[in-house]
Amino acid sequence: MEADYTTRTMSRDEVALAIDWAAQEGWNPGLHDAETFPAADPQGFFVGTLEGQPVASVSVVKYEPGFAFLGLYIVRPAWRGRGLGWRLWQHGMASVRGRQVGLDGVVAQQPHYRKSGFELAWRNVRYEGRGGMPAPDDARLVDLASIPFDVVNSYDHAYFPTERTAFLRAWLAQPDAAARGWIEDGRLQGWGLVRRCRSGWKIGPLCAERERIAECLFLALCSQASAGEPVYLDLPEANSAALALAQRHHMHMVFETARMYTGRPPAVNMHGLYGITTFELG
Repeated sequence: MEADYTTRTMSRDEVALAIDWAAQEGWNPGLHDAETFPAADPQGFFVGTLEGQPVASVSVVKYEPGFAFLGLYIVRPAWRGRGLGWRLWQHGMASVRGRQVGLDGVVAQQPHYRKSGFELAWRNVRYEGRGGMPAPDDARLVDLASIPFDVVNSYDHAYFPTERTAFLRAWLAQPDAAARGWIEDGRLQGWGLVRRCRSGWKIGPLCAERERIAECLFLALCSQASAGEPVYLDLPEANSAALALAQRHHMHMVFETARMYTGRPPAVNMHGLYGITTFELG
C-alpha cells in the first residue's frame, strides 16, 4: 500500500487537468468541459495524489433526488496496477452511499464495474460523421435561447433520470456551442446541442418526440461544423431510430461504452433519446 497516497476533492484547476487526461485517453472532451462539468456538483470530482502529484481521477456527480453518475475514472499510465484507482474509486463511491449510480464503462473496465455491483442496461456507441450540411429551412426549428429556460429544463426530465437544473444552465451557456429546439403546436417537441471539442464537434444531448424532428435537429446542429470537420454523436444503441439516423448519414462507429447502473435502470424516454449528453456526466 502506498502510504503517501491521498484521496480528496479536486480543485477547479485539477478538474481541468483531469479533462486533459481524458483527451490523452482519446475521449475527445469539449473545449469548455472543465468549466461546465463542475456546475453539476462542485464537490463531485476527486483526485488521488502520490507525494503531492496527481495520478488518478474520478467524478461521482450527485443529482437530486437519490441519483449519481460516475465518470473521468483515469489512472495515469505510469501508476497503473498499484491499486491507486481502486482506492480513489472507493473514496468517490463513499460520497454517494445510498444513491443509485450510473456510468458509461469502457470495454476494458466493464468486468471491474460488474464486480462493484453495476449491471448492463444498454450500449452507447459513438458515431463519427462530417459537418457542412445545410440546416433545414423550417420555421419550427428555432434557436433554443428563444425558449424560456424553465421550459427546456422541464422537457429535459423525460430524457434524463432526474433534475439537473444547475448543470443544464451552464451547459446551454457555454461558448463554442449551438442549441436548437423544435416548436410545434405551441410546445417544445425536441432539442439538441452541439459543442466544439478538441477534435471537431460533438452533439449531445439530442432528444425528440418523432424521428423526423430528430433528423431536422441533427442536420441543424451538424451545419455548425465546416465542411469536412468531424461531428460525433453518442447514441444509445437501444434506440433503433437513432442508429438508423447515424447510418443514414454515413456515420461510422468509433467508440463504445456500456451504460451500467447499480440497481434497476431508471425510467427515461429511450425512444426519444437520440444522443446522450456526455459519457462523463450521463
